[in-house]
Amino acid sequence: MRSAALYSAAGSLLLTALTAAPAGGASAAPGLAERSGTAVAAARAMASGVAFGTCSDAQDMPGALECGTVSVPLDYAHPDGRQIKLMVSRVRATHKDPHNSKRRVPRQGALVYNPGGPGGDGLYFPLVGFMPQWKRLAAAYDLVGYSPRGVGRSAPLSCQDPEHFFKGPSPSPTHPDASYKKERIARAKAYARGCAQRAGSALRFYNSLNNARDLDVLRAALGEERLTFMGASYGTYFGALYATLFPSHVRRMVFDSAVDPHPERVWYHDNLAQSAAFEERWEDFREWIARHDDVYGLGATAAAVQRSYEKVSARLAAEPAGGEVGPAQLQGAFLTAGYFDDYWPQRAEALSAYLKGDPKPLVQQAAPVREAAAEAENSSAVYTAVECNDAPWPTDFRVWDRDNTRLARVAPFETWDNVWTNLPCAYWQAPRQRPVDVRTGPGELPPTLILSAERDAAAPYEGARELHRRLSGSVLVTERDAGSHGVAGGPNRCVNAYLDAYLLEGRLPVRRAACAPHREPEPVDPARKAALRPVR
Repeated sequence: MRSAALYSAAGSLLLTALTAAPAGGASAAPGLAERSGTAVAAARAMASGVAFGTCSDAQDMPGALECGTVSVPLDYAHPDGRQIKLMVSRVRATHKDPHNSKRRVPRQGALVYNPGGPGGDGLYFPLVGFMPQWKRLAAAYDLVGYSPRGVGRSAPLSCQDPEHFFKGPSPSPTHPDASYKKERIARAKAYARGCAQRAGSALRFYNSLNNARDLDVLRAALGEERLTFMGASYGTYFGALYATLFPSHVRRMVFDSAVDPHPERVWYHDNLAQSAAFEERWEDFREWIARHDDVYGLGATAAAVQRSYEKVSARLAAEPAGGEVGPAQLQGAFLTAGYFDDYWPQRAEALSAYLKGDPKPLVQQAAPVREAAAEAENSSAVYTAVECNDAPWPTDFRVWDRDNTRLARVAPFETWDNVWTNLPCAYWQAPRQRPVDVRTGPGELPPTLILSAERDAAAPYEGARELHRRLSGSVLVTERDAGSHGVAGGPNRCVNAYLDAYLLEGRLPVRRAACAPHREPEPVDPARKAALRPVR
């Protein structure tokens, strides 16, 4: 899967974390050497702490944001070997009650956040404390973000020259022929070789277990006896690994839009489930457009809207918009609407405008942002490395071909583009791990909070239910009939009330609770929008 600009807590970049492989047997137990190495690294970090200071790009950042680094072993089996530095950021607790200026709010420690991915960068997360819905949490907690290993300035990974990362315009066949499949297989092999050549022997150490171990070292460096953590999407997976490996180190944990942690679904089978879920969410979007046919004129039924979309895709295949937007770029832009319904009005407006002869809105929304190529390539490299390292994957393309050909008959929107993103894992040159069996027994772990939207496509709802079954004492809060990916700190006040009650007071429902959906977005009438523009 490709990256999507998240609405969620930090408005961070997030790569979907749902791909799976047949694990084919019992899960591996974490190594004793790595466990011992984590303890050594954490003790060292506790002693040295984090020397927070001015961020290197401080001219663009509010003065309250501080930055520092934490050293972690590349290989936890050898904690005194090669070290890598993780970039960490912080905004200190304000102690200001947003509802009572005379009340000083006591500090509760650090709240560490990960936006997902793998490959998502949480370095700017602390800035959410300036948003109204986060001010209560910002009063009580130091908000802490960081760049996980491989991401940004934390020993960054790369698999290819960023100048060649954005390929466009490019096709996006929903039912690819043998020739196109052969081309994509060659590209996947080349990408896997590039990862191995550029990272060398270090490549194997970029994985979810090490992300969980890094989190414990970060906890210690911050001086926290127990961790308060919020992870979104993929962040819920290595957060769940953390809860399994270090249950006594947990204070409070929030799992926002949970990935299915079942070891037999990590990662290949989860990927199939994700593609199926995106088809349902794509239908939700098309039905919304159809209900507003008086605004967009794209069709009064979901099927009619589909025909409008296919007409645009066919025209782009013949003549790319702006020389850069072909069918794949169109699909990528509309994929983000499967993550967040905030995008529905502008995507529908762009499609409508294009069919009326104005390609500019579509080009603005779908064309590759060349200035972001290095960041996007880095995120892609980390995503690929972590997921390929985490679990076994089918190494015979005939398995991929069989499973996804079947799926594409009923879920064509996302299926094959998802395959091409993950196919390098079929040809991966680093050793594979066997997924850990995420599970805690009664009393082993403090109560934790799982948040999920019922129609989330990127992290299908069954994943939240599976995590709920596996973490004893966890509570699942569901946003009914909604599909935004990342619901913490979003527009649903009911969800945010549960979040605040848990993080600020430790209060949770008994086992499950539900919230009504947030309001659907209002359509944007292009004619009215144009009339409201100021005259220049």
